[in-house]
Amino acid sequence: MARWRGALWSRGQKMAAPMQRALCGGAVRWRWALGPRWLSASAAPRWRLVGALCLQRPPSITQALSPEQEEMAQLAQQIEVEKSNFSDHEIRRLTEEEQLQKRKDNTRDEEADSGRAIVLAQDLEDAWEQKFQQFKAGPRITDADKLNDRTSLNRKLDRNLMLLVKEKVGNQELWLLPQAEWQAGETLRSTAERALATLSGNCIQAKFLGNAPCGLYKYKFPRAFRTEESVGAKIFFFKALLQSGDLLQAERRDYVWVSKGELGDYLKPDYLTQVNRFLMDH
Repeated sequence: MARWRGALWSRGQKMAAPMQRALCGGAVRWRWALGPRWLSASAAPRWRLVGALCLQRPPSITQALSPEQEEMAQLAQQIEVEKSNFSDHEIRRLTEEEQLQKRKDNTRDEEADSGRAIVLAQDLEDAWEQKFQQFKAGPRITDADKLNDRTSLNRKLDRNLMLLVKEKVGNQELWLLPQAEWQAGETLRSTAERALATLSGNCIQAKFLGNAPCGLYKYKFPRAFRTEESVGAKIFFFKALLQSGDLLQAERRDYVWVSKGELGDYLKPDYLTQVNRFLMDH
């Protein structure tokens, strides 16, 4: 029995030896191949983190219909009228018309009811028509549109407007979305909120849409501004909707409210490409 166990042990060692050599050799080769990558990753230059805010003023009116949309809307309304049932007001008007016709045939009932004040459906329609004639809709084109005042929120009422500010980056002054550099202990959303509070002096109330960024833009600094600790910046964009307030109360004046189609007049092409990825306006 002892001889049989010894033979099995020695055979197992012979079979395991090639497997151990293969595993050890593979581990050495794997460590040799990835070792420089580990070193480069640990020694990789840092990027400055920036939180930026895409503050949007939502549209306050609907967009004007195209000729095709107007034709389709008229067709849909006609189909709805033809297939719909009478409303309570229409039934009341038909009933009253029948009653008036009967009273014309019976003069006694007409004399008996002449002392009572009766408000007919037709009287109501006349009063409603009078109120409608007095109503005047506000203009779709405002004075700010005519003057092309891009610092005003009272323009392009059927479009989203985005806030842009002029910032000094290096030796250049660039139009950007409001931004601030990340500080230790902050979340990126907190950084974007701080950028808005610093810009407006708490004059603007906005609703942030989530805690995760909606876009990212990465760029490298000019060689003269690069250091061993940072070679560039990563900008994380957050969306927010304007609820109240304006920058008119703030001291800052180098800002504009522009639509998606007007962003190209201010933003650099690479920056604009990344911003357009998370904007839904046409």
